[in-house]
Amino acid sequence: MMRMNFFVKHLVCFVGLLWLLSFQGCSMQSSKSLNTASNQNQKAGEARGTAKPQEDWLAFKQGVVRIDYLRPVSSIKQPVLYVYKEKRRMYVLDDDVLVREYSIGLGKQTKGDKIKEGDGRTPEGGFTVCMKNGQSRFGRSLALNYPTLKHAQNALFAGLISSDQYREISAAFQQAHIPPWNTALGGEIFVHGGGAHADWTNGCVALYDSDMQELFQIAKLGTPITIRP
Repeated sequence: MMRMNFFVKHLVCFVGLLWLLSFQGCSMQSSKSLNTASNQNQKAGEARGTAKPQEDWLAFKQGVVRIDYLRPVSSIKQPVLYVYKEKRRMYVLDDDVLVREYSIGLGKQTKGDKIKEGDGRTPEGGFTVCMKNGQSRFGRSLALNYPTLKHAQNALFAGLISSDQYREISAAFQQAHIPPWNTALGGEIFVHGGGAHADWTNGCVALYDSDMQELFQIAKLGTPITIRP
């Protein structure tokens, strides 16, 4: 009986030791998995952190680009404009340096891309400055080459414009000319003054007059401007 008890005690200890080792092995494996996942997340975060500032407005806040709001207008040589409708902000970059930031107002219908004349929406996508007007109804203004080829293609498929109108818009887009503004798509989309206190335009981007005066000096014919939701 004593031998039996001695054997049982040792057997229990051995089984307990095996259970403890297997538990530690699982813990070590879980810890390793967590570390691997953490490293992957860190690498993904680092990859996001190196994204171009043009690709994400948060990059401005994360310090991916340098900021130089004191750069003289005369020193801004290659401006690129970015409008973020939801944030009501326009950013001006010069060689990946954020040099200006302006408050903006939008069309009365703030959500969605412009589809047709009279919908009150500010168009979205990539545009260029195709005309500068120093004496418009709202002071200085910059005309955008809306409708673009993308808008024309969507309108053609929807039956809003004819094939001839599509070809006219396409030719103007390819040659960087002012596109037709007399189709069902509408036109005459400008960046102009008048105030950024509210969303009050028919689809244009509005700045405060003092900001527009400065932007008018910065932007040139052909300056790219991207408008995002």
